[in-house]
Amino acid sequence: MDDRPAPEPVDQRSPLTEPLSGRGWSARTDREGTVVVLTGDWIASASVGAEPGSLRNILDATGNDGISFDSKQLGRWDSSLLVFVSELRQAARKRDIAFDATGLPQAAARLLALISQAAPVAARARRSSALVTRVGQAVIDAGGEAAAVTSLVGDTVLSCGTALRGRVSMRGVDLLDCMREAGVAALPIVTVVNVLIGGIVAFVGAVQLRRFGADVFIADLVGVAMVREMAALMTAIVMSGRTGGAYAAHIATMLGNEEIDALRAIGIPINDYLILPRILALTGMMPLLYLYGSAVGIFGGFVVAVTMLNISPDSFIDETRASIALSQILFGLVKSFAFGALIAIVGCRSGLGAGRSAADVGQAATRAVVIGIVGVIALDAVFAICANALDF
Repeated sequence: MDDRPAPEPVDQRSPLTEPLSGRGWSARTDREGTVVVLTGDWIASASVGAEPGSLRNILDATGNDGISFDSKQLGRWDSSLLVFVSELRQAARKRDIAFDATGLPQAAARLLALISQAAPVAARARRSSALVTRVGQAVIDAGGEAAAVTSLVGDTVLSCGTALRGRVSMRGVDLLDCMREAGVAALPIVTVVNVLIGGIVAFVGAVQLRRFGADVFIADLVGVAMVREMAALMTAIVMSGRTGGAYAAHIATMLGNEEIDALRAIGIPINDYLILPRILALTGMMPLLYLYGSAVGIFGGFVVAVTMLNISPDSFIDETRASIALSQILFGLVKSFAFGALIAIVGCRSGLGAGRSAADVGQAATRAVVIGIVGVIALDAVFAICANALDF
């Protein structure tokens, strides 16, 4: 009796070639070309994949007949299967070998089709980096941003008109909280900056005025400079970095947390609930901060003039009263009012136009601060040109 085991049957229709990989896949040839047999679990933790040399072996065994798949023995799979099939497809295209993905699971075939659609989009994006295209896109983006800012300003003006009739949905507690944040809470930094600016102006004036024996006119210089220019400008720059950036970061964070989407979903108008209180608060507080900044700035110049420049207190006070006119104070109030509105609008718009990630929050705050400071300085230059044209 022959105890030797019987030989295993051999499929004559599709002779199995030597497996090209010992785990996860193998290849066999039939009359239509090479069939890649997928077996086991194709998951990332299993480290299933194919080296470039293995892919070349499949293509060399294929010839020009084509590649197809057999996934009957395939278990679980994830993106590692798509990576393998996508690399094989790209290699087959380079050799003009037919590629048939019908043997893959339906979900994998659909995802593979999405990958093939995304590749030309990326190529078009690279080709569209020409200078003319970038300039055109920048113009389109600038036009869209200008339209968004105009819409925000228009909605705010209309909401202010509705608020005067007592029909706005803005909460009074929100307005008071914004006024406290933009007013009382900002006093320490406004005090420090303007006191130092007043002292610096006194020192700079003393350098030149002492050459002509006109030390007493340091009071005139400090008073006019602070009331007409420096108090409004420096306070606006401080508030742009402090409050404008905070507005942008707060609104951008709410946008990323989908709080704004929730407010819109339940019918709460975003402009009345978030934008209007902030714009009204900062616009209303800026003139008061300007007056306070002017006073402490003159006080800083007074301290420097009396303690270091040997000017009597009475002379400084008399010269300051004589040099400052009511028209200059009104001019500073108008400028500070415009600065406050500009900073608030820029901060709110930067927050609303931000993305939804943590990095976008920082970018929105940075954008609000930079645009706010540049805008304040540019607007101050416009006021200076207008004042010079009016001989004011």
